[in-house]
Amino acid sequence: MAESLFSPNPTAAREDPSYILQLEGISKGFPGQRQLVLREVEFCLPQGDILSIVGPSGCGKTTLLRTIAGFEQPDSGRILLGGQVVAGEGQWIPPERRGVGLVFQDFALFPHLNVLANVMFGLRPTTPFASAAGGGNRSSSTELRAELRGAAQQARERAYEVLRLVGLEDYTHRYPHELSGGQQQRVALARALAPRPSLILLDEPLSNLDVQVRYYLREEIRKILKQTQTSAIFVTHDQEEALCLSDWVAVMREGRIEQWGSPEEVYREPATRFVAEFITQANFLRCERREFGWQAEELLHIPFQALRDQPDPSLRCAELMVRQEELHLHPDPQGGIVIRDRQFLGREYRYCLITAAGKELHALAREALPVGARVHIAVGQGRLFPLAEGSSVAEKEPNRAKSKSVA
Repeated sequence: MAESLFSPNPTAAREDPSYILQLEGISKGFPGQRQLVLREVEFCLPQGDILSIVGPSGCGKTTLLRTIAGFEQPDSGRILLGGQVVAGEGQWIPPERRGVGLVFQDFALFPHLNVLANVMFGLRPTTPFASAAGGGNRSSSTELRAELRGAAQQARERAYEVLRLVGLEDYTHRYPHELSGGQQQRVALARALAPRPSLILLDEPLSNLDVQVRYYLREEIRKILKQTQTSAIFVTHDQEEALCLSDWVAVMREGRIEQWGSPEEVYREPATRFVAEFITQANFLRCERREFGWQAEELLHIPFQALRDQPDPSLRCAELMVRQEELHLHPDPQGGIVIRDRQFLGREYRYCLITAAGKELHALAREALPVGARVHIAVGQGRLFPLAEGSSVAEKEPNRAKSKSVA
């Protein structure tokens, strides 16, 4: 996988065809809104890679996707596809000429067309029609009809090819209402892949499907995209979906990219408290520095070696992030923490804990402990976020360094 660039001024990557997509300083606003929906968004996506964009509702995810597709025009900045400027610097390439495939949340299939016709819709021959309309010097209408038949046959063969790819070659004569939701979404993916786009944009493609279908399809979609070496951008609100599908994850907040990195980097090394809370759904504990570690308000001692990063010696107060799987429970009749609730998740249990100070914590563990039991807890590993005067958390600046891919 190539190196991906995320920096305030990615001049080194300009017009570099090794990147399928480059965004430079993209901002976008709408009339009647005082705040920009997109604010100086910049990133470069390598050829063949998959990016997931996550963030809370209203952060600008879908607007960013529509701007890349060409349905919205940015107020400033420029967009390059395959090294070609498609927006900015006086250039504007309409959506139909960008070579971008689209997969929507609601499938957007034509109900009156069968599966084969839906997939072939974007493959209808246009060159012969254009030539005929322009008064081309064809010797006879027979030549035109032969060319049209040849183009139609090529479109049919390509449609069968992508339907085999998504496992629906035996469903060509069925109509959308005769298919399950998962099958309809695979038809939509086949239709997007059929014209061999340089980039596919997927807007919440799995959100309308049952949980088990979503688990299956997200694996299938990644496998198909990698098999065809197709670059893709997913917009999703599902953090787990983003982490397992993608080569890169971009976390958005209020129109900006808060952090960009590999799924492992974003999960294990969140750049800000916002990213940590949104991606990991971790516990946060206010702490004070002691001689041999940090002491939480919940009477929990955190040794220095349990922290991911060595804290600044001058730091006296902080907020500790502990992921649920890093909070280890040990039965203790004298413990000051009580198990209030237990949920069985299959491979593990999720515990809701109440501290003596009344704070609620959550932990994941394989051991079955009874509700009402007293425990003490230990931290496997944590991450400190400094507390600032006059506010709860002083968030670090977003990570704007180069993000290297995993070999």
